[in-house]
Amino acid sequence: MAMQRTTFPKDLEEGLNAHFGMEVDRYQEEWPSLLDTESSSKAQEEDVLEIGFGGAQTKVEGQDIAEDEGGQSWSKVYVHETIALSFALTEEAIEDNLYQRLGPKYSKAMARAFMHTREVKGAAVVNNATTTTGGDGVALLSTSHPIYSGGTQSNKLSTGADLSEASLEDLLIQVRTAKDDRQVPQALRPAILVIPPQLEYTAIRVCKSPGRSGTAENDINAHRNKGVFNTDPLVMTYLTDADAWGLKTDCPDGLKHMRRLSLRRGFEEDFKTGNHQYKGRERYSVGYSNWRGYFGSVPS
Repeated sequence: MAMQRTTFPKDLEEGLNAHFGMEVDRYQEEWPSLLDTESSSKAQEEDVLEIGFGGAQTKVEGQDIAEDEGGQSWSKVYVHETIALSFALTEEAIEDNLYQRLGPKYSKAMARAFMHTREVKGAAVVNNATTTTGGDGVALLSTSHPIYSGGTQSNKLSTGADLSEASLEDLLIQVRTAKDDRQVPQALRPAILVIPPQLEYTAIRVCKSPGRSGTAENDINAHRNKGVFNTDPLVMTYLTDADAWGLKTDCPDGLKHMRRLSLRRGFEEDFKTGNHQYKGRERYSVGYSNWRGYFGSVPS
């Protein structure tokens, strides 16, 4: 139903001082720092885990060279969603409004609505990190990711710990010692510390203090001295767990945003009603392929 003059009764009267409550100034979106964006030209995209070789073998003189086999394992499918929104305004609501150009005003509000949805969906990759299963059959954060060569690996602190100097060191070591599916070390590096707003100042103290955080010792802050992080922590407003935190790594094909269609907005005037109709539409999917793209801690 189109928004009519009765939707904006105060805008039909002289003497109104200000409008408030629907500020639509653009803000810096947070999710692009968490997810790596790729373009798509299909209804869905599929990433498959390829298995390489283990270590090369020492050849005994006169004996055959050892053989190895690679292959493929599980896959991750990204099915794109269509995200859409529309609104309409009557001719009279537009003509009789004394203060606002309603079309441009609500077009900005619609853009903000799409931004909000992208933030929700982007943060959901981490918010659901212990519940939504990935291509390997377990959740993103798990102590038991099945490995092609046998056994399991972990990208989660076995005992969830609050963010501190010690727990951050434990997780950084876990990142640094991660292996691929043939048990070959990957030498991953942390790209960014991901935290909810409740941990922002704890993260600053842990990462930025000249000396060790929360102690009377005169030791240096190893994280700051080594330059572990090249950027400030990523504070994500839409994270729902006030205690959970994690590390995005430089692992390829980790956390992803697959863009099928960028936001497109359109306008048309209905001939019979005169209503001005606006709509917006975009298509994308979010998720992860390689779980080594994110390591985390979920305190109980």
